[in-house]
Amino acid sequence: MKPEQTGLYCCFYQSGEHWSPYSDALHLVMTGSYDKPTLSSMSGTVMASGHNVRLQCFSRIKFEAFILTKEDAPQFTQRKSSTAKDNGQQTTFHLDRVTSTEAGTYRCYGALREDPNVWPHPSDPLQLEVREPPLDPTPTEPEHPQAMDHNQTQDHQSILIGFPVAIVLLLLLSLLLFFILHHRHRKAKKNATETKRQQQQAAGPMDRLASEARDPQDVTYIQVAFNAPTPGTASAPSLLPGPTQASEYATVARR
Repeated sequence: MKPEQTGLYCCFYQSGEHWSPYSDALHLVMTGSYDKPTLSSMSGTVMASGHNVRLQCFSRIKFEAFILTKEDAPQFTQRKSSTAKDNGQQTTFHLDRVTSTEAGTYRCYGALREDPNVWPHPSDPLQLEVREPPLDPTPTEPEHPQAMDHNQTQDHQSILIGFPVAIVLLLLLSLLLFFILHHRHRKAKKNATETKRQQQQAAGPMDRLASEARDPQDVTYIQVAFNAPTPGTASAPSLLPGPTQASEYATVARR
């Protein structure tokens, strides 16, 4: 392999009088012409998915550009101009929001402007590991103390508001129960009075007076005799009852 053999290559074929289109370009470089640069990670070699990674390539040789490659991924190639630092040249490659796709082995090369396809030996491999988050949801963080105090204050306010409301409801329920019982008592008393009145109306006068007495001894029967005067005896009433005497019985009840 010689430097003049490096560059872009394409192929095509002829079928009869017709020629096929050109194939995709193949970039052919030659390595091992210079000492290898160094590749390091400024963010660590084990990263969580979604983080940013910075890879730095450095060489004492005055390379105008550095090339970053990834093994098993020929389509991945980054080329970036270098800057002077510490009597050498360096550049920083950025990998933003890495995922498991970016995990793998990386190497870097240097190149000169007058011979861009002649590279040094590759740097030592750098293994980048990307860890995906667990499938299970992460545990929720404890609430902020101020948020907890605010929640407790709301709970206390709810208790203070709910307690008087419960007392008012209990009083209303008690009043409703009292009115229902009082109404039933008055209705029962009225029915008893009406029944007693009907019984008294159905009974005779003697039975009604007797029933109103508290004790049978309280009822007294009195015989009243009426002496009617006869003709010719108006001035000297007879002491003995005459034929016109009338008797009447009356029932006297003591109240």
